[in-house]
Amino acid sequence: MIIIGLDPGLACTGWGMIAAEGNRLSHVANGQVRTDAKQALAARLVRLEEELGRVIEAHAPATAACEEVFLNDNPQSTLKLGQARGVVLLAAARRGLEVGEYAARLVKKALVGTGAAEKAQVHAMVQRLLPAAKIAGADAADALAVAITHAHHLATARRVG
Repeated sequence: MIIIGLDPGLACTGWGMIAAEGNRLSHVANGQVRTDAKQALAARLVRLEEELGRVIEAHAPATAACEEVFLNDNPQSTLKLGQARGVVLLAAARRGLEVGEYAARLVKKALVGTGAAEKAQVHAMVQRLLPAAKIAGADAADALAVAITHAHHLATARRVG
């Protein structure tokens, strides 16, 4: 099963594809969609949807996973992140994908064993689990972590159900 993980952001959205076969995970692809801060918000959101749509159509994942929005000190930043996240969810849903949603603390716990893990620890674990991956950047690594979390969640649900 191919899974796409998504780490939404207005300036940069990370995406990562993995293949899950039982407990075995392998890297398929990863990257980042960047938008131009000089453009109007609407144009940036359109670019984000179009680029993610191309990625999804090129790799045909079976399912998607997205990191949930966290609140930060700046309400404007939180709002823009929420808008980008909405577009990311739309891009996946438009192409028929169900989307699992995971809090950052849950992703950290799934990969490192503690919800208080540092980003560097999560990225190191992603590299360990997907040693062949040439990771495009921090946002792509975060997206791969979300995809891995979703794969573990789906595998656990199959065993329990």
